[in-house]
Amino acid sequence: MRVAILRRAAGASFSMDVYADGLVAGLKASRPEWEIVEIAPMDDRQQQKNNSWLTGLEKYYERYWRYPLTLKQKKADLFHVIDHSDGHLIYWLKKNHQPIVVTCHDLINLVNPENVTNQARIPAISMAVWKYAVQGLKKADRIIAVSAHTAKDIVQQLDINKEQIAIVPDAVEILFHPLAADKVAFFRSQHHISAETMCLLHVGSNHPRKNVSTILKLLAALKIQGFSIHLWKVGADFTEEQKTFIQTQALETSVSYLGKPNKQTLVEIYNAADVLLSPSHYEGFGMTVIEAMACGTPVIAANVTSLPEVVGDAGVLTEPTDVSAMVAAVERLYQDSNYRQSLREKGLNRAKLFTWEATAKAIATEYEKMIGQIR
Repeated sequence: MRVAILRRAAGASFSMDVYADGLVAGLKASRPEWEIVEIAPMDDRQQQKNNSWLTGLEKYYERYWRYPLTLKQKKADLFHVIDHSDGHLIYWLKKNHQPIVVTCHDLINLVNPENVTNQARIPAISMAVWKYAVQGLKKADRIIAVSAHTAKDIVQQLDINKEQIAIVPDAVEILFHPLAADKVAFFRSQHHISAETMCLLHVGSNHPRKNVSTILKLLAALKIQGFSIHLWKVGADFTEEQKTFIQTQALETSVSYLGKPNKQTLVEIYNAADVLLSPSHYEGFGMTVIEAMACGTPVIAANVTSLPEVVGDAGVLTEPTDVSAMVAAVERLYQDSNYRQSLREKGLNRAKLFTWEATAKAIATEYEKMIGQIR
């Protein structure tokens, strides 16, 4: 079978690069007799550095016209659109009656429209284009949802029959694993974190749904109680509002922004932290949770959307804004070494369930079912 994987442009989305890389590697391992072809639009990293209107128009032209036109000339037994935001490609491929699979990671822009408002230069246009793209999912032969919660959103938000959807979770790269104790101690010492200090970690963007404000309230509450505590922020920097909160609560010496590290450094950060915090109001899957657990780091996450599916019984689940519950969870992890070790072991075991080979095998099975039904 010849399978065409339709990627995003290089540099367009880090998370989609991880998904495409993992899927391709898993398919090649689980179905070595298949031919896996990767196709992507022109690299738009240079355009991202230049925010002029002209380069913005060029990006739209490439993504919504030139690239789709080239796909009409490609031949494959099926095409897999790896990001629902590229659902507009389905309209073009269907003109040639091509079998199509698409992965839907989340529908956050429909559930929380402010997500677009906070990011886009012209929100109204961005939302209209995005809605046009995701409506294309209705024409796909099979939709891969990365969680049961995302599948539920697809049914409710897009009025798509659940029989058209297969739930196949994301996976964690083997790069994420526990490091030796001396390496962890060295990394902490480099960042001036003592062995007695409880190091909290948040990895991700700073969208309102990530609920970073609650993490800062948690940090302030722990400081008031006299805990030796520190927070590492990885990914997007704090907003100006959050920086003001940090200053007014005198948290400057208890917070460090570690930027956007490469994967190897990120593995070190996960290992060196004592707890990953993920109190998000909405997640399509929750990749950072699995990455932390794969490194042996206990997790405190919100008990909403897809996060309970990912965490299972291997972490602590609380209401997203329940600071007192989070304080209690951190205190117990700090004081009870047996409990801390139990969560570490549960997390490591749960993370083993989320491999790219298992994900690719499940998706390959969906390919085969779909092709059989079409024939």
